[in-house]
Order: sequence, then structure tokens, then C-alpha cells
Amino acid sequence: MGENRKIRRVIKSKPTIEGGGVHLKRAFGFGDVSEFDPFLLLDDFRSNNPQFYLKGFPWHPHRGIETITYMLAGSAEHGDSMGNEGVIGPGDVQWMTAGSGIIHQEMPKGDESGKMEGFQLWANLPASSKMMTPRYRDVKSAQIPVVSLDNGVNIRVICGRVKDIEGPVQNIVIDPEYLDIAIPPGAEFVHRTKLGHTVLAYVIEGKGYFCGEKNPYSYKMEGAAYFDMQRDPFIARDSLVLFGDGRQVTVSTENEPVRFLLISGKPLHEPVAWYGPIVMNTQEELQVAFDEYQNGTFIKYKGV
Repeated sequence: MGENRKIRRVIKSKPTIEGGGVHLKRAFGFGDVSEFDPFLLLDDFRSNNPQFYLKGFPWHPHRGIETITYMLAGSAEHGDSMGNEGVIGPGDVQWMTAGSGIIHQEMPKGDESGKMEGFQLWANLPASSKMMTPRYRDVKSAQIPVVSLDNGVNIRVICGRVKDIEGPVQNIVIDPEYLDIAIPPGAEFVHRTKLGHTVLAYVIEGKGYFCGEKNPYSYKMEGAAYFDMQRDPFIARDSLVLFGDGRQVTVSTENEPVRFLLISGKPLHEPVAWYGPIVMNTQEELQVAFDEYQNGTFIKYKGV
């Protein structure tokens, strides 16, 4: 196995509408997600138009997964069936483990200029943890450490480790990393990764070279024309990179900076039965979940 991970796929995020009418871009999700195991979905809900997000995500159930919401601008008001409520703002993270079942809502708000920027990642839970007690964490921006390297690279460590700095979100079943990385022009960043873990990157701003591959024509590009890639071999904003296996990821820039989310986790290698906000292992378990939701027995834990 080589040191550097190679690019396996590049995907351009696609516009879609979810919740009460929120316009967002989906990097992946609601298809064959085996390549992304243990992750199920990544949504980019950045917008400057309040009409595209104010209707939010009204009350809805979850079971069998974790949802990770990361805000860059504006805020999201949230509440759930366990009695939790609050607001996450710029730089904050909400890490919600639905486990056996939770009903919640998320209502995004813009800042003074109407800007609202955030991302939501869904992570699967193994069969042994799908019916665990729900837990719910708000991580404030000030709690998230920033590692600044000598070459100007800055890394916000939400989950995982960079050098000797560990992120505040710990004890997660899938052993994830979640990093927000900003690389200035003319710099390089190398990050060690665990063999066998799924690793992906989502470009927030700018553009960069990933894995030192300056000839991208060999990877499978989705959602963008081939000739566009020929004109510009960089990987740019709103693109997701799925890596093959290896011991490290290398990202570099030339004349422009790049900012991206680097996410990794241990695959579960389990069957997925998925419909809407509920993810189980079998169709029978999925049917039980929806039957319980209809008859009022979905929630197993009503308080923290």
C-alpha cells in the first residue's frame, strides 16, 4: 500500500430541496452509498437568500444514525423530543446521535446581511448501536482548537487529531475525523490517515491539487463536463473528493488558497436499509420504525 491516497472519484454537488423548502447542494446521499461507508449523506446549505432557507427543517424523526451540523455563518435554532433546545452559530457544531429514535427540528437563520452557511453530514451507526440511547452535543466555536502550521495552513480540529491536538468530539463509534482546513497560496498540507478508513474532502472555497495529481483526466468526474476539467485540473468549490486507501492525504495550492472539510471514518461493512431520515440494517427493522412512529411508540427515551 502506497503512502499517498489516490483520487477515486470527484463529484460536483447537485442542487436539491429538502425539509420545508430549503435549497441546498448535495455532495452525496440517497443512492448507493457503499463507497462512502460509514457516511450516508453530505449537504451544503449555504445561501444568501432567506427565502431559500427560512422554512427550515420542521419536526422530523431520526433513528440509527448520527447527524453532524457545522455552521460557518448565520445560526440554526434546534429542539428535540428529549427536551434539548438551543442555537448554534458561526463555527459551532451540533453532533446529534439519534440512536433508538429522536424527533427534532432545525430552523436556520441568516446573519445581518442574510447570509447563512452550514453543512450537515450523516454518519451511520452499526447494528450494535442503532438502538443506543440518543445523545446530543453542542460544541461551541471557542471549544474547537485551531492548529496553525509554519507555512500558514490553519486546521480547525472538530474531531480527530492533528499533531498533538485532539478535537472536542470524542468517543464516536465510527472513529471519525472532521477537520476544517485552510491552505494559503503556494503551500502544502500532508495529513496522516488510518489504513482502511474511508476518507473524503469537500471543497468550501478556492481550489487546490489533491494527492499531487495535476492530471485529473483519469478520475471519474460526475456532474461536470470533461472539457471543463481539461481547462482547469484543480479541484474547486462545491466538489467532493473520495480517496482510495493509503496512509496520508496531500493537498497543495498555487496562486489561490483552498478551504475544505476533510472527513474520515471506519467503514461498518453492514447492509443498509434506508428510507428518509431512518437508517436500519433490514427492511423489517425499517418497517418497525415507521410503524412505531405512526402508533406513538417511536421515542424510547424522553429525557436526558
